[in-house]
Amino acid sequence: MKQLILLAVLSCMFISCQNEPKLQKPNVLFIMVDDLRPELAIYGANHIKSPHIDQLASESTIFERAYCNVPVCGASRASLLSGVRPGRKRFVGYSTRLQEDLPGSISLAQLFKNNGYTTISNGKIFHHADDSKSSWDEVWRGEKSSPTDYILPANIELDTEPGDPRGESYEKADVDDNAYLDGKIAEKSMEDLVKLKETGKPFFLAMGLIKPHLPFNAPSKYWDLYDSTKINLPANYSQPSTTPKEAYHNFGELRHYYNVPANGPVSDELANKLLHGYYACVSYTDAQIGKVLNKLKELELDKNTIVVLIGDHGWNLGDHAMWCKHCNFESSLHTPLLIKVPGKTKGEREKAIVEFIDIYPSLAELAGFEIPVQVDGKSLLPVFDNKPLARDFAISKYHDGLTLIQDEFFYTEYRDNQDSLIARMLFDHNSDPLEMNNLANEANQKDRIEKMSKNLLANRGDRYFEDRRLKGSIDE
Repeated sequence: MKQLILLAVLSCMFISCQNEPKLQKPNVLFIMVDDLRPELAIYGANHIKSPHIDQLASESTIFERAYCNVPVCGASRASLLSGVRPGRKRFVGYSTRLQEDLPGSISLAQLFKNNGYTTISNGKIFHHADDSKSSWDEVWRGEKSSPTDYILPANIELDTEPGDPRGESYEKADVDDNAYLDGKIAEKSMEDLVKLKETGKPFFLAMGLIKPHLPFNAPSKYWDLYDSTKINLPANYSQPSTTPKEAYHNFGELRHYYNVPANGPVSDELANKLLHGYYACVSYTDAQIGKVLNKLKELELDKNTIVVLIGDHGWNLGDHAMWCKHCNFESSLHTPLLIKVPGKTKGEREKAIVEFIDIYPSLAELAGFEIPVQVDGKSLLPVFDNKPLARDFAISKYHDGLTLIQDEFFYTEYRDNQDSLIARMLFDHNSDPLEMNNLANEANQKDRIEKMSKNLLANRGDRYFEDRRLKGSIDE
């Protein structure tokens, strides 16, 4: 009798398991925004109009302390998309190619493709459209050949002249969103979502939006969201002598433009325009993100789609009297990071320090994939279960500068090709969030500096000195 009862129970369990719906492989919508710093409402910048990013944040985990590993686009993307730390000669400049700097590595998109996903790259994901091209089923970079994407005739004329100068560093035009490339990238991504739903296959759709990268071009309606008379230069618009000269640069990327002086500071009038243009571009980009997210919901794909939103690095908006990225200050290293996981995230704010190289293993683990041995990053999944992360610091590198971010301290060492120490910076963000008082030469910081230096050198990566040489300029 007992055997009959046991058999009946087992039969019921078998039938119940058969009737349970099979778990679907999660889709991924990966949104990367060029030069997007965390000057957004969700990070306390209430003057910024970004309602669609705000809405996504309410459905995501908001990482308040996410840092890029390299503050320059090509290198940052190669590091992020491989999960590998930059080295002395690996992932250095804007012209970085993953396939050249780390041959044989498996890119994030390739990992998904290898596991049966359709992979599509729209806009700028890798810096070079043909880098690691086999990772994608489709790569689409848009219709315009000029990266400046001007619409006004005067700027187009300047932009077509041989050499520099380019056109102006910003453009306000009374046009529709789709007149500029980011509008077209959003439209293409929306069309892809429709097609991808029809196939029924899981997908990894990457959308790389260009703005707010220079030049700050956006339709007039986004400029009109902001009153230029209420836009002020940052409080740290200066360069204290206690900070080593190695920390500063001449913002060469901005110097290319027609209305920018070749040397020295920009005028207050131009600085105001740059800030205004950056804000307009953020709102323009936010609108494009909103269109794609709305299409995702309209198609009911949002219920099984992980959404990641990041900037590829920070950007100096007059911070330390500098513009562009290319430095080891927080303004170049701190970035937005939102991760939406259906059924798991709902607007939580995470204060743990995380790195871009952590995104690769996190997505791999969420999708149920084995993490390749190349990956240096640590999964962020413990965050979703209110557990501590495996690491409590971040390391970022730009040229000779190597920065350790731990607790509320930013510690940077500048080292030459022989690994000899050139200069140091130490900032306490509890008392000096704008990084204006370098404590590296203070006697009472000696023990802290020794500990942070040891931690920095021990964790910069086993492959730090691999000889992966890069070609081309490193200033864009």
